[in-house]
Amino acid sequence: MALKAAANSELSFEEAMEQLERIVERLENGDVPLETAIDLFQEGMKLSQLCGGKLEQVERKIELLIETEQGFQKKAFAPMNEEKGE
Repeated sequence: MALKAAANSELSFEEAMEQLERIVERLENGDVPLETAIDLFQEGMKLSQLCGGKLEQVERKIELLIETEQGFQKKAFAPMNEEKGE
């Protein structure tokens, strides 16, 4: 498992999502032994955390350009629900 975790950290977001989708498919089919299902679930959780972390990194980097009377201004990215106060 330690080798898988190290390999997972090197995956791109898209690769991690593809692996996660394959794991979900296998679990939804329900034709895997319990021990395998547990291993798949654990691997899926790690991939989910990896994807979440990569999304957080991207959110911190995003800047929105806002056009004002003075021209364009940079504004730090804020998820929509934070801007609306939700």
